[in-house]
Amino acid sequence: MARRRQRSWLRWLIVLSLLLAVTVATALWAFTEIDRPGPNPAELRIEVKPGSSLRAALQTAAEAGALRHPRLLEYYSRVQHPSRRITAGRYALPAGITPRALLQQFEEGRVVLESITFIEGSRYAELRRALARHPEVAQTLVGIDDASMMTQLGLPGVHPEGRFFPDTYKFAAGTSDIDLLRLATTRMSRELDSAWRSRAAGLPLNTADDLLTLASIVEKESARADERDRIAGVFVSRLRLGMKLQTDPTVIYGIGDAYDGDIRRRDLETDTPYNTYTRAGLTPTPIALPSAAALRAAARPRITGELFFVATGDPDGAHRFSRTYAEHQQAVAEMLVRQRARRAAASAEGSR
Repeated sequence: MARRRQRSWLRWLIVLSLLLAVTVATALWAFTEIDRPGPNPAELRIEVKPGSSLRAALQTAAEAGALRHPRLLEYYSRVQHPSRRITAGRYALPAGITPRALLQQFEEGRVVLESITFIEGSRYAELRRALARHPEVAQTLVGIDDASMMTQLGLPGVHPEGRFFPDTYKFAAGTSDIDLLRLATTRMSRELDSAWRSRAAGLPLNTADDLLTLASIVEKESARADERDRIAGVFVSRLRLGMKLQTDPTVIYGIGDAYDGDIRRRDLETDTPYNTYTRAGLTPTPIALPSAAALRAAARPRITGELFFVATGDPDGAHRFSRTYAEHQQAVAEMLVRQRARRAAASAEGSR
């Protein structure tokens, strides 16, 4: 019994001695090394996998050449911050990064950010293609239909068109497509709510969704920021009078993938839920991703009594606005004359 007790004490003494030795060694190392520049002469990039432990992350840094003593830094970290958590992602480690700075970078999750841009006026289908093509986006929606995806986003039964705010989004490599879509829907909800709350009195819009749909049409019709609220005013005036909107982008949306770049008379006469030449009122859903500027224009349109507009055909993307149909016909005729003149000039230039 005494001998077993003696062996037990001996084991404890050895363990304590080892712990003391490690603690002393770690303290001495930290005193001299924690703020000493690391061995990497240039910036290094490393990947910390999801679920990686502190030990694994430090070992990755050491193998890349940014750290001399990963195990001692681990011991130091455990003493200083027992619950330190590591954020997964791709890290850019500056030349000569110190062990302390390396730990801080891991803990704060200062990963290299990728980016993706959802373009104003683009369609939901184009947004999905951009997500699918991005090499740093984790693809989790392959084979998932739109209805199921919208349910995942907390929007069951909602059509996806127009529900994602167009902007450039920064993200860590490996972020999932659904998480990026969630960011974009949250942003759109916030922007739409703001526009709806600030809307002018008496608009012929019953819900914020109506505002979103009108904004998407304004977005597709306006290349110039100074015309958005005026174009919105034309549409609002038509809605108040019960006139059809008669806007080509809605017809194009209704044609879908069959659209070949030209709108023909038969397209204007073929009824679809999105043909605003054959149906009155707004389209059933938005037709594109509206910008914040388009949302504001739809919420506070400039009402001037104008009921028509037509593109001038000039490079600046301007429109000519009219109050009467006769004025509009004259504007269209003048636009066609300018177009023919430009084509003739281009043809003459090309034949030289």
